[in-house]
Amino acid sequence: MAKLGATNNVDPEEIAKFEALASRWWDPDSDFKPLHDLNPLRMSYIDSYINVAGLKVLDIGCGGGILSETLAKRGAQVLGIDMTDTPLQVAKLHALDEGVENIEYRQMTAEQLADEAPGQFDVITCMEMLEHVPEPQQIVHACERLLKPGGKAFFSTINRNPKSWLFAIAGAEYVLKLLPKGTHEFKKFIKPSELTQFARNASLKTLNLAGMQYNPISKGFKLTDDVSVNYLMATEKQASSNEATAS
Repeated sequence: MAKLGATNNVDPEEIAKFEALASRWWDPDSDFKPLHDLNPLRMSYIDSYINVAGLKVLDIGCGGGILSETLAKRGAQVLGIDMTDTPLQVAKLHALDEGVENIEYRQMTAEQLADEAPGQFDVITCMEMLEHVPEPQQIVHACERLLKPGGKAFFSTINRNPKSWLFAIAGAEYVLKLLPKGTHEFKKFIKPSELTQFARNASLKTLNLAGMQYNPISKGFKLTDDVSVNYLMATEKQASSNEATAS
């Protein structure tokens, strides 16, 4: 595996996709409707593991700030980072309009922040982002560096198999038109076994895997045991032996 630096684990074509759609980020009936529909489920999953109120939370790949702002409204001190400039400006303006002050947005990579602020965060979220970078395992390693001991990182992404191609690309992009065509590339999807290995390599303990299933009739998402398409993962940074002894 080629090792990438802190600033080049970025795909310019992926950045361009989201820059072009930025103005519609907060429209719940736009191309970002799936993110709006997913947001309550993602937040509920996080809530089942930790109360974010009063904690320092990092949202990696925050885009226009849908999850970041929800976390801030729960009382967390939130930093959202992304490499797309226009969505970040949209996120800043929306937070200002909503009067959300306990939130900050910065244009930078997770690797850059890990060099700058290691061990500073209680919670990290990285949702629907890993499938858009060249080296997702580097993001997972950066999460471990950024977390405090005992801190939790939450990921969501898409499995790689024929069913996920059928549902996440053919179905979501071409049949149901939930997403713009070309949003996803099948080869960038990540199997749960691969993400689990990324976490293990980064010394993050996997706490749970859960599937997210879309119902085209109710147009809503629910948690399931089926991780064959969209799925979530909860992980935890283990305290070192010295820290465990001291506590």
